[in-house]
Parts: sequence; structure tokens; C-alpha cells
Amino acid sequence: MTLHSILIAMGWGAVLLGLVGTLAQFRRANRLGVEGISLATWVLFAFMGCFWIVYGLVSAHSWEVVIGSLIILPLQVAIVFRLKPWRMWNVTFRSFAFFVACCVVPTVLWGWAGGVYGTGVAMTATRGPQIVELIRRDDASGVSVSSWVIGTACSMTWVLYYVGDHLWAPLVSTFCAGVANAVIAVMAAWRHRQGRSRMIAEEVFVA
Repeated sequence: MTLHSILIAMGWGAVLLGLVGTLAQFRRANRLGVEGISLATWVLFAFMGCFWIVYGLVSAHSWEVVIGSLIILPLQVAIVFRLKPWRMWNVTFRSFAFFVACCVVPTVLWGWAGGVYGTGVAMTATRGPQIVELIRRDDASGVSVSSWVIGTACSMTWVLYYVGDHLWAPLVSTFCAGVANAVIAVMAAWRHRQGRSRMIAEEVFVA
């Protein structure tokens, strides 16, 4: 097996990691609620998943890219509905407008490479609302640390795949998103630790 074929195989590893990570967040949201989860972030995830599906079919001709987004899209939509977007239509509308500005317009003006670089900006910025939510809220019990850790690993696995397939625009975009994933994972772990400390302090106070 050559290095090139190993790097290409990384694409299927990234598909699996993406599914496992998204499923971890879906299960935590169902079990513990959606406290601390950003609606804007997950709405944009769903929109950008649609972009990657079309890009994989039309430009990259990569089943890994297509399936990687296609199999997690229903979970992303389910998380969005758990967040009740109909109560915050302004957030959903702004997220859609941001997606169009960063992904659709650059694709129309500069082709798929421009669209993918624009999507890279959107992918990184998409994590911004989640970071803000973790800063604003003391309770981040709904945010799955394991999901974001797996998401970081998934992003870096995609980077290796893109190296093997010589897809440089998605490589840069995905690397930047992976760094943002790591920041969220660290912040969510910090908030969970704070939450456990508060619970212990309350139990001691009650006792």
C-alpha cells in the first residue's frame, strides 16, 4: 500500500469520525438538554453540509466528501430542531445570509476554489457563536466535549485526505476549522469542570 492510498483511505476514517462526533453531541443533547449549544453554529453546520455535498458531487468527484456530509446532515438538522429555531428566526435568517455571503457568492464569482475558501472562512467563523455561548453561559451541560474532540481529530484526518487527493482549498479551510474545534473542546471541558465544582460546593453547603 502506497502513502498516497493510505492518505486517500484517511477520507473514510474522517467520515467515520464525523459520524461518531456528531452522534455524541446528538445523544448528549437528547439526554441532558441543549444548554450552552449555539443555534447559529448548528444551523450553519447544516447549510455548509449541503455545500460540501454539492462540491463533492460536482467538483471534487469524491464520495468521501459527499457521504461525510450526507450521513451527518440528519443529525445536524435534529440538533437544530432541538434548539427550536422557530423561536429565533432572526438567528436562522442571519445564519443563512452569512452562508450565502461566504459560500454561495464566492462560488458564483470565482468558481469552486473561491467557494471553498469562502466556506473555510465560514467554517472557522461558525465556531464563533459556540465560543461566545461558552463565554456567556455558566451552564454548558448540553455541549459535548467528546464531540468537539472527535471533531478536531476528524478535521485533521480530512486534512491528510486532502493532501493525498491534492485538494488544497478544502485542506486550508478544514485545518482552520479544526483549530477552532480544539478551542471549543478546551472551553467546554473548562465549563464542565466549573459546573462539577459548583455542584460539589452546593452539596457541601447543604450538608
